[in-house]
Amino acid sequence: MSEEPRRFHPEKPARTKSARRTRVLVAGVFAGAIAAMSLSWLLGWGFETEQERTEARAEAAAQARHQAFSSPPGTCLTWRAADAGDIRTVDCSEPHLFEVIGAVDISAEYPRGAQQPDAETWRTLTTQRCGQQAREYLDGPLDPEGKLNLGLLQPDDQQWDSGDRRLHCGLQRTAPGGSLQTLEKPAADIDQSDVWEKGTCLGIEDKSPSDPVDCTERHSYEMVAVVDLGEKFEAFPSEQDQNTFLDKRCNKLAGDYSGDADLRKQGLITAWDTLGKKSWQAGSTRVNCKVGALLEDDSGLASIRGSVSKDAASTPRPSQGSGENSGNSGSGNGDSGSDNGDSGNGNGSGNDGDSGNGGSGNAGSSGDTGSAGNGDGNGG
Repeated sequence: MSEEPRRFHPEKPARTKSARRTRVLVAGVFAGAIAAMSLSWLLGWGFETEQERTEARAEAAAQARHQAFSSPPGTCLTWRAADAGDIRTVDCSEPHLFEVIGAVDISAEYPRGAQQPDAETWRTLTTQRCGQQAREYLDGPLDPEGKLNLGLLQPDDQQWDSGDRRLHCGLQRTAPGGSLQTLEKPAADIDQSDVWEKGTCLGIEDKSPSDPVDCTERHSYEMVAVVDLGEKFEAFPSEQDQNTFLDKRCNKLAGDYSGDADLRKQGLITAWDTLGKKSWQAGSTRVNCKVGALLEDDSGLASIRGSVSKDAASTPRPSQGSGENSGNSGSGNGDSGSDNGDSGNGNGSGNDGDSGNGGSGNAGSSGDTGSAGNGDGNGG
């Protein structure tokens, strides 16, 4: 998880005790005594103090931590709060953010009294100690450029100080901007191809793709199709073979999606992703066709507002202003996490003879010859 928050602080609603209404059916001194007793009960027990509410939240937070760190492999976890304070277990067929695949102990490397690793070391530990567990859990390789990546639940400060050195490895999906994306199946049943549904728009930050946003907001790419290379190629195709096939295929599909709009006149290009051999060996065969735009100085991607869909209400136009290329990224939530940065290849074609490179496995347009540029991705 990209921002690696490491504590649970659930905002559990305060417990309340309903007031009881006592019907007094007697008179005189008995009525007065009962009224006094009722008032005493209300003042003493009917309401919680702020300290009691704080203690209740702390207790719930401790229970949430215990539950998460006691979860066996195959447990799926989800939460809504930014600090994952409301973490809970769910069936892996339900929407979730993290699937536990195993636990490791690093007490040999970090005995009691040792300082906690820094962020970079946590990422290294995730790759080294959780990578093999993922292969065993999936009964096959984890696509290094795929939809799933490694995550980590690590001890919080209190647990670390008490000597707890257990790390819980898991699988999650991280968008280019770092936010966690919902998974709706057990990891073993998920196609690892790193594709987005048709119609998805990825935000833009620092001239590169970010987290999914509504297409009416500033974005870098709009996904216009998903193509399965496995339907065309029986064995792993070279990058050149992929480009040759996808150049024609993606331009055709972009035309279908946009109603054969002249994207070049709108300042847009058709682009696509390609697969590496390790991804193919892990079973990934699908890629995205997408539409984007390059900045005039070829320094990255321009931001776009609006959808190219033939059903969209207006025609999108890219912006060349530098101020348009900021923001729109989400932030990762969770009890801490680390993941492997993904890399990928992307290509695009156009009719204006320009070329360029883009982030997160996306690249700019090429000339009429159909040649393509490559770009390295960023896994968040």
